[in-house]
Amino acid sequence: MNIAFELDLDNINLTDEQFFQLCENNSDVRFERTASGELIIMPPTGSITGNRNSDLNYQLTAWNRKNKLGKTFDSSSGFKLPNGAERSPDASWVKIERWDALTEEEQERFAPLCPDFVVELMSSNHSLEKTTAKMKEYMENGASLGWLINRKLLQIEIYRLNKKVEILESPQTVSGEDVLPGFVLDLAEIW
Repeated sequence: MNIAFELDLDNINLTDEQFFQLCENNSDVRFERTASGELIIMPPTGSITGNRNSDLNYQLTAWNRKNKLGKTFDSSSGFKLPNGAERSPDASWVKIERWDALTEEEQERFAPLCPDFVVELMSSNHSLEKTTAKMKEYMENGASLGWLINRKLLQIEIYRLNKKVEILESPQTVSGEDVLPGFVLDLAEIW
């Protein structure tokens, strides 16, 4: 028997605990929640995008292991932003001082902070408009550096705190600047 139903994701009012339990009880599904409480079900990426994201996280983690300046996170990690949204960037990094200032319980759940560095890797099912809005939200909530990688257009939009977005066309590498000193992402495997 097939049961069909319509779920109005705009009108679900979940407490933080209920949202966390929803995510925990459905670990095979990625959820996000906007600052206004809209529940977003994130579809899985295609295999190519997943492979590219894996390489991106590998490079960031390798740099961090060498430098030990913070903690790295993949797309399954949720953060509770200061505006109340719960987001899961494709890759992110938090300075060690900020991470260590959290309690163990805060570290176990959706860390109540915005990462210092965030990356969104566009896949075919992502909307550029929504992803750009998400990047702006990260910056408004305290991120210092963000990259929106658009493989289809071979572009990287670089978001910096209180600065205009810079767009790079077909770069081979991109620098972590002073936020991630010495980190240079090799885009050969990403494109």
